[in-house]
Amino acid sequence: MDIGASLKTVRKIKGLSQRELAKRAGVTNSTISMIEKNSVSPSVSSLKKVLSGLPMSLVDFFSMGESGDSEAKVVYRSDELLDIGDGNLDYKLIGRDYPNRAMSVMSETYPPGSDTGLEMLKHEGEEAAMVIHGKLELTVGEEVFVLEAGDSYYFNSESPHRFRNPFDEECRIVSATTPANF
Repeated sequence: MDIGASLKTVRKIKGLSQRELAKRAGVTNSTISMIEKNSVSPSVSSLKKVLSGLPMSLVDFFSMGESGDSEAKVVYRSDELLDIGDGNLDYKLIGRDYPNRAMSVMSETYPPGSDTGLEMLKHEGEEAAMVIHGKLELTVGEEVFVLEAGDSYYFNSESPHRFRNPFDEECRIVSATTPANF
């Protein structure tokens, strides 16, 4: 998917200038311009912040142009999961077509040296996950935790938080957030 072209298309459909979208999203005009020109590859948190100015969820953004089934699915095969990652992080959303989802469930992969960005994430709801493989550094507020396979977390997502893998091995987690804001 060409993130820059898709953002530009959605912005124009909504009748917004780059400046207006930047103002609504709380980012600089140059940020919008650089994303649309594909000069930068936005982190998931940055793209989510930009899309909040439209408003549009990551799922809606990444599934534009795809036709969904009208009947609720029960099983989602690995090749049917929507990848909403940023090229560095692999976020696969489970149940994207489920009508009126109350939560987002994802399979997340953090390669060695990856993180969710310098800017701390913060959004309404709650978040939980279990580390399936490897180790993950979780920052919530001022506290930093290192989680290993079998460890889990659960916290209020309104607390500033960040995920990093400063370790030598890939980390895989399965996570859930409420409300379904992905």
